[in-house]
Amino acid sequence: MPQYDKADIERRMNGAVEALKGDLGGLRTGRANVSLLDPVVCEVYGAMMPLSQVATVSAPEARMLSVQVWDKTNVSAVEKGISKANLGLNPMTDGQTIRLPMPDLTEERRKELAKLAGQYAEKSKIAIRNVRRDGMEDLKADEKKKEISEDDRKRLEDEVQKLTDKFVADADEAAVKKEQEILTQ
Repeated sequence: MPQYDKADIERRMNGAVEALKGDLGGLRTGRANVSLLDPVVCEVYGAMMPLSQVATVSAPEARMLSVQVWDKTNVSAVEKGISKANLGLNPMTDGQTIRLPMPDLTEERRKELAKLAGQYAEKSKIAIRNVRRDGMEDLKADEKKKEISEDDRKRLEDEVQKLTDKFVADADEAAVKKEQEILTQ
């Protein structure tokens, strides 16, 4: 049974790009984005819970996030959780709704965030290249066991390299797009 599995390699490379997009979504730009609050956890009902399990987050305006807490007894816990997350946001409570105005970013902070986006992209590309290495090793092992010929191995290695190039380009494109968004907002 051959070890090489193109679908698995493609799935793992795609996973690296999707993880990058998730990481980039969490970077704060000048605009309000609901994914900014994904890392927030609150202590409610005696347990630490993600914000998404105790409230609805929306972006009613370009520079404002709104958190609608479902149970009014949890409002202070949610407010505390947002403050502890160190996102640079100042919660303003209005009944069961917490409003989070987005402060302007300084030029220095924009550059730091753009650099961070580049670091996320580099980690993603390293993960993609590790998947490529695994695929190449599987192909060599299959050839050694005489399950595929040398010509097949070379053809499949080219295929793996093309997949790698495609996903690395996707990662670069996502990072460049995010860097431009950070620097121009």
